[in-house]
Amino acid sequence: QVQLVESGGGSVQAGGSLRLSCAASGFTYSESCMGWFRQAPGKEREGVATIYTTSGATFYADSVKGRFTISQDYAKNTVWLQMNSLKPEDTAMYYCAADSPVFYRPRTVCPAVRSGYNYWGQGTQVTVSS
Repeated sequence: QVQLVESGGGSVQAGGSLRLSCAASGFTYSESCMGWFRQAPGKEREGVATIYTTSGATFYADSVKGRFTISQDYAKNTVWLQMNSLKPEDTAMYYCAADSPVFYRPRTVCPAVRSGYNYWGQGTQVTVSS
């Protein structure tokens, strides 16, 4: 069955860094959209970053652009989210998500909307203190 296993969350002070990982299995990783979403208490789940596994095309929400980097190890079916210059407002549960199969032109980016993904991980908590 499909599994998305996140790890790497934790507590950090503002300005610090964390690296989240998502190990994917049970579906065809190639030609998939992989995304990182986050949900803070009382708020809706929002898309943070996405990557199209075939081309490596990426998308970032404006709130994290320049601070977060999504990347992948295609051979290991693993996606990372490197988070630098963390702010208290980055505090949330972070979820890995996947949609497969997806067939895009090379420079098309994957959407950062919840409805675009049919597989979800359990989430990993990120807490940033000021």
